[in-house]
Amino acid sequence: MQIETTLYLVLAMLLSLAVAFFQYYYRVKSKPKVHLLLFILKTTSLFFLLLLLINPTIEKTEITNIKPVLSVLIDNSKSVSFFKEDKNVANFIKEIDANSALKNKFEIQKFTFGSSLQAFDSLSFVASQTNIYEAINGIENLQKDKIAPIILISDGNQTIGSDYEFIKAKQAVYPIVIGDTASYIDVKISQLNVNRYSYIKNKFPVEVLLNYAGNQSVTTQFSIFNNGKTVFRKNIAFSSSETSITIVANLTSTKEGLQYYTASVSAIENEKNVQNNTKNFSVEVIDEQTKVLLLATVLHPDIGAFKKAIESNKQRSVTFFMVDEFKGDLKDYQLIILYQPTNKFDKIISELKQSNSNYLLVSGAQTDWNFINQKALGFDKSVLEQTEDYGALYNGSFLTFLQEDIGFDKYPPLTDKFGEFRLSKEHQILLYQRINGIQTQQALLATFDVNSQKSAILLGEGIWKWRAASFLNSNSFEDFDKFIGNLVQFLASNKKRNRLEVNAETLYPANSTINIAAFYTDKNYQFDARASLEITLTNSETNEVLTVPFSLVNNSYQTEIENLVSGDYTYKVSVLGQKINKTDRFKITDYDIEEQFTSANRNKLQKLADKTGGTLFYKNQSNNLIKELLENDSYYTIQKSSTKQKNLIDWKWILLLIAALFTSEWFIRKYFGKI
Repeated sequence: MQIETTLYLVLAMLLSLAVAFFQYYYRVKSKPKVHLLLFILKTTSLFFLLLLLINPTIEKTEITNIKPVLSVLIDNSKSVSFFKEDKNVANFIKEIDANSALKNKFEIQKFTFGSSLQAFDSLSFVASQTNIYEAINGIENLQKDKIAPIILISDGNQTIGSDYEFIKAKQAVYPIVIGDTASYIDVKISQLNVNRYSYIKNKFPVEVLLNYAGNQSVTTQFSIFNNGKTVFRKNIAFSSSETSITIVANLTSTKEGLQYYTASVSAIENEKNVQNNTKNFSVEVIDEQTKVLLLATVLHPDIGAFKKAIESNKQRSVTFFMVDEFKGDLKDYQLIILYQPTNKFDKIISELKQSNSNYLLVSGAQTDWNFINQKALGFDKSVLEQTEDYGALYNGSFLTFLQEDIGFDKYPPLTDKFGEFRLSKEHQILLYQRINGIQTQQALLATFDVNSQKSAILLGEGIWKWRAASFLNSNSFEDFDKFIGNLVQFLASNKKRNRLEVNAETLYPANSTINIAAFYTDKNYQFDARASLEITLTNSETNEVLTVPFSLVNNSYQTEIENLVSGDYTYKVSVLGQKINKTDRFKITDYDIEEQFTSANRNKLQKLADKTGGTLFYKNQSNNLIKELLENDSYYTIQKSSTKQKNLIDWKWILLLIAALFTSEWFIRKYFGKI
């Protein structure tokens, strides 16, 4: 308490004594014994009243007991009910809830998980994916810096996410193994790899990895079916020493459009789980390949970079010519790349303008800008005979096609002749120029879509450095190649741009969540957030119809659809109030990833327990688990003291005491005739 407050309290006491003394003893002739009582009441009541006016701050120390947190993670995926363990899990939870000693020692918090962590509400065992890593990691983040052991009730079979065996968990994990731990003979399709696209009458490879669990030698048959017909068949043999076989089937694309296939390995004798013997896949058969013509006047590493990036997609092929050697027909190509054009391109550019062919112009140190300016292509540049390095800066408002920022600002600069670049026709800018780290409003990469002709301009040579930088950053050319692929796909397409675009898969596994996104623009092809979209799904077999609205999420419309039965579906996405819609189809297979396991993965759960300092238990060992948790001295209650300051005026009982004192004084005075 401060010295100033103490002085106020002393003065308050002296003032209270003085007032009481003046009233009951100063110049009072008769002083009965009751005056002493009245003197005390007056002094006390006045002192408390002045005390409230001074309102000193009182410090109070509180002791709080913080129990260790016991997090209970419950696998709520479909595999639990597939193993017929749902009742056992529910009973295990009841035993934990009913143990009073456990409740006294721990603050028990329960969670469920499938693909993500959820607060415990109820157990349904319908989650279509299992992510044990994400569940443990979520608890780690939630209980950071706390004593919080984890009980993990699961079969240990994870279908998505990082491998939980290698998680760096600070909390001890006590796995409870549910499901059958016995080993059974089993053959399954572990992995299937296939290209999403193929060309009509071309062969496409299907790579299938088959695995066998067992000690005996067995033979079976692997087949691939399309529309009920067998298109591939092969006899295979497994043994205790040969438990894995890779099969490559080269299938022929005979029909254009989306084609569904089923890969299946025949069940062997005494095989318990045959759900993992079949996998479905789809291939979209395209009628023709995109042909790109690249013309140049100089040889440059950029030419190889463009060719490799474009041809990384097997739907596309690049043909290269020096411009003065090209004698072919431009109409044979869907896209023409003009690399550093000079007056030698005079005839080519004239033909492009006349035929409205699509093109990409790439400028550089050898480009003749005086020649290009004369061609009235919708852009021009006033140049000096010196070069400049131009860095790239991504434009997040670019709407021509979907392109994410792959770190353009970290790529090496491109080189072009120095000067002011001007655009004189409708355009969209994907990349801005950055000179010596300073952003400009001039385009580095711009696209055009005017009068059914699509074109683009890239102002700078050295794109090969971008491809190399992409590999150094991610150990892969994928990001750069995808960027060039998106640009080529836009330029090579002769289709009119649609105001409504829908993004959906063609094949979904059973019980999975169907995520569908849509992008809708106004007549100026600007994203329109005012629209209302809905999707109408029709089951092709039962003709059952389901209509679901879209929700606006950032700059797209999205919807999630659950609990659809397996089968073929057609869908129509419509913009309400507009005659704009898009139709397509997808298939939900019978393949359920949660039913692909024959037994619980005890070994991985044991490794998890060993690594985190926990202990593995089985579903019938709840008493052993509870005993270990109760006897473990590492889990203890922490006492935490905290000092709180409280104003005296907040103590309401003092006001009641003052009223009682004044009232008592009045009644006593009244009784003895002092009033």
